[in-house]
Amino acid sequence: MPVFVLVAGLMAVALAGCSEEEREKVSPLRPLQVKEQASSVLKGEGGYVVNWAGVLGNANPWHFGEHVVATIVAKDAKGAEVVRMDQPLDAVPPHGTLAFSGKAVAKVKPETVSITYSQAKWNQAGRIPSAFQPFPVTDVVTKRQKNGGYLISGRVGTPYERVAGTLAVTALLRDAAGKLLGGASTFVDDVRSDAKQRFIVALDSVPKGVAKADVIARTWGSTSRPYEELAMGGTVPVHTVKPKTPPFAKDRGRTLIPGVDTRPE
Repeated sequence: MPVFVLVAGLMAVALAGCSEEEREKVSPLRPLQVKEQASSVLKGEGGYVVNWAGVLGNANPWHFGEHVVATIVAKDAKGAEVVRMDQPLDAVPPHGTLAFSGKAVAKVKPETVSITYSQAKWNQAGRIPSAFQPFPVTDVVTKRQKNGGYLISGRVGTPYERVAGTLAVTALLRDAAGKLLGGASTFVDDVRSDAKQRFIVALDSVPKGVAKADVIARTWGSTSRPYEELAMGGTVPVHTVKPKTPPFAKDRGRTLIPGVDTRPE
């Protein structure tokens, strides 16, 4: 009996050791990546308009990046700060991206604009990554205004059964080569799967060379809760129309290949 107890003990130690090694092999969470960002300074009413936009990427497939704050600092020719703003960002979904934008007005002309980001707080998702689907944006129209600004309009929907209380919509302006120039955001309430909501994004101060606009919708809030609640309610079925063709009169079964026995073993 003591021999069996000793063997069982050694096996338990070995299994425990393996579990510890497995834990060590788990890759640590990777920080958010700045995929792209841009800023501009243009003369406007009441001073100089500082506009910025960016896209953050989350390479972690099972965690939301929460409570991220972007700090925007603009300095004049002497190096003095003329703008400092802390902008809380919405949660970045697992294996997803976050587009954001903002603006501020400075009385003195800024010469440099910098954007830094705080570290994300990680929250493990309660659903698989494919459960967090994008919000469809359709009927996008981009119009240039007489003052040089742009007006972007369209409609946003939701793939989920539950009503999306508030969605943030961000328009990213790009040149002909796809380079990010700037952006602006707005909010849309009460978005339903059977009734898309209209949005209008206005940009007053935009650099020259705008060729197109990318519009992205997302849940609003610095935590994963809004996205998690929508995903928990499930998505709207893709095929909701009954087939119109009659069923086969006889099941065609399997295809018989000459000389080959297709019967199950």
